[in-house]
Amino acid sequence: MLKKIALLLVVLLAALLLVAATRPNSFSVERRVVIQAPADKIQPMIADFHRWADWSPWERIDPAMKRTFGGSPSGVGATYGWQGNKEVGSGHMEVRSAAPEKVSIQLDFIEPFEGHNTTDFVLSPKDGGTEVRWVMSGPANYLTKLMGVFFSMDSMIGKDFEKGLAQMKAVAEK
Repeated sequence: MLKKIALLLVVLLAALLLVAATRPNSFSVERRVVIQAPADKIQPMIADFHRWADWSPWERIDPAMKRTFGGSPSGVGATYGWQGNKEVGSGHMEVRSAAPEKVSIQLDFIEPFEGHNTTDFVLSPKDGGTEVRWVMSGPANYLTKLMGVFFSMDSMIGKDFEKGLAQMKAVAEK
């Protein structure tokens, strides 16, 4: 009986590892909102990391978070590093491109998990305002795939994107 239980556990573990191995090699999380403001008012809120405190969903989680700004004041080459509690972790961002209709950022997480992703904010005219699409994508290593069997990146990060976009909308529409 004990051998059958052990064999069953081994088979289940092997199946879990196999399912994880078949998951996609990349992930993408996207949310969008229409803001009743022109793109030229919204784009600087994204391309200038000093202004993220006004809308970013993570800025208020750890009041003692250490922030460092470097490179250009805003736009291409602007950098932002953070080191905070276990909820915000630590990492680094750099604006890689900043056009009126799109800002691309290299996002490198250090803690609690290492990750190297791309974040794009795409701005386009819609309904008399500007639609802002916030997209984060990156590679999915085996550990990410294994976690993905139990947790969805979309459900883990999507709510933060929604909160951030709502805060951005409130600030831009003032």
